[in-house]
Amino acid sequence: MVAAPTAGSTASADAAAAAAAPRLSLQLETIAADTTTIRSLDWDRSRFDIEFGLRNGTTYNAFLVRGERTALIDSSHAKFRDTWIPLLTGQIDPKAIDHLIVSHTEPDHSGLIGDLIDLNPEIEIVGSKVAIQFLENQVHRPFRSRAVKSGEELDLGTNPDSGIQHRFAFLSAPNLHWPDTIFSFDHGTGILYTCDAFGLHYCSEDTFDVDPGAIAPDYRFYYDCLMGPNARSVLQALKRMESLPEISTIATGHGPLLRHHLSSWIGDYRSWSSQRSKGESYAAVCYVSQYGYCDRLSQAIAHGIGKAEAQVQLVDLRATDPQELTALVSEAKAVVVPTWPAEPDAELQTAIGTLLAALKSKQLAGVYDAFGGNDEPIDALSTQLQGLGLRKAFDPLRVKTIPQGDDYLRFEEAGTDLGQVLTKARTIAAMKSLDGDLDKALGRISGGLYVVTARQEEAGVQRSGAMVASWVSQASFDPPGLTVAVARDRAIEALMQVGDRFVLNVLRQDNHQALLRHFLRRFPPGADRFAGVNLLEGVAAGGPVLSEALAYLDCRVAQRMEGPDHWIIYAVVERGNVADTQASTAVHHRKVGNHY
Repeated sequence: MVAAPTAGSTASADAAAAAAAPRLSLQLETIAADTTTIRSLDWDRSRFDIEFGLRNGTTYNAFLVRGERTALIDSSHAKFRDTWIPLLTGQIDPKAIDHLIVSHTEPDHSGLIGDLIDLNPEIEIVGSKVAIQFLENQVHRPFRSRAVKSGEELDLGTNPDSGIQHRFAFLSAPNLHWPDTIFSFDHGTGILYTCDAFGLHYCSEDTFDVDPGAIAPDYRFYYDCLMGPNARSVLQALKRMESLPEISTIATGHGPLLRHHLSSWIGDYRSWSSQRSKGESYAAVCYVSQYGYCDRLSQAIAHGIGKAEAQVQLVDLRATDPQELTALVSEAKAVVVPTWPAEPDAELQTAIGTLLAALKSKQLAGVYDAFGGNDEPIDALSTQLQGLGLRKAFDPLRVKTIPQGDDYLRFEEAGTDLGQVLTKARTIAAMKSLDGDLDKALGRISGGLYVVTARQEEAGVQRSGAMVASWVSQASFDPPGLTVAVARDRAIEALMQVGDRFVLNVLRQDNHQALLRHFLRRFPPGADRFAGVNLLEGVAAGGPVLSEALAYLDCRVAQRMEGPDHWIIYAVVERGNVADTQASTAVHHRKVGNHY
């Protein structure tokens, strides 16, 4: 017999449920004349599309602009439906909203568009041609629309109270980071609405960028994950922005709005994108928008390629113009393609034909599962590409269940391996370019030998990594801290973001060769780095401790500093132990200092 819950137990259960529920809140604030932002604060969101970990939550920003007529720019995530719609209706009758400007149609910005159409069937949705097409497949109800592109305008007229005319100019910004993105610029306030571009996943009650030091790491991480793979498209968008009058604010779709340090934020995008676009060799990573998990998996591959400092361009087979598709594919040194639907529609079939015709013999080619439910078999597609004379870039990337964190890490690692192939000639040239005497002098800087291990688990999905390190140094007494230099293309770098934990295993001089040989091996994407290695589990929070290590240090990443080809990770040491106080640390002596 089950006892009925008491009032106290019910209260405790309610409190526990409330504590477990994600924290969601809304913020309403005037940001300029006749302009209000509705910010949806998602405090506890820990992952973005599974593959990219978040440490500071995120926001979804929408904007209401009132001229003679009224426009709403973007909406919010469907998880905010019960609070966002009432807040909006408290500000304005939805029937009084004349236009809904859709910056792009990813669900975290378009999740409530169907609700808005139900509340106001006469609302006109304004967006790129591709965005309108995507919405037709998302909302499953008729709606009024206007497709716009660069150079076209929407005039809301003059607000009778402020006397300001709100005239919007549109700038096409495809691939930032979806193919349907447009920017909109209000000449009345100087605000540029950019949705994902210039954004960051950072949740706080600060509406603007009042603390640049706090948000800079997340700004860079967001760029690397979402914008970097389309650096060429970023530069095109920046060029279009140059035609605008002075920009007062960049109203982003995620994180704080950028107002106080605009030149710095824009300069970062220009610098990072220019660096990624140097040279001519690049990989074209193709995907089929809104099919299976194609978008997300392609981003993971592209992110991995970018980590190796190689150029990459994401190419949407549905939305890319045939002439541009031909140019992007034919000029690429490597082409990565997804499994597409076994029975594609006519538009996609034409794009596939264009893709296959543009491929060239001797190009590197990789294939990955889109996991769309009705894919062309991956082995058949791989065989078809080899039959066209293309060389295999990596083994086919298979997905057998709904992609999880370890799948995205495996795809990222495959991308990094491909990126290293693309930059091999540059790497060899750099190794030969330094002065001989300088090389020898640098080589005299010795270091210990260590193995860095990391393991993360979330929702039952585990990701792990390991690497040999010798560029390690104690960096602080109180709190005890150390630095580790991690090359950009190391797979474990993804597990060493601020707030993450790792373990520094100190190798011993008299017994380190076997471990060194094991972890210096080149592991295929997704391989278990710890297979065959004796481990002490549950000893450290950051990851496995090697049984044969001389000592271990359990560390938490506190800061990351960017170097030319490495990340400098500063970590606080939270605990540690020594297995043998009489043994010595293994030491690494190099002959030259311009490569490992």
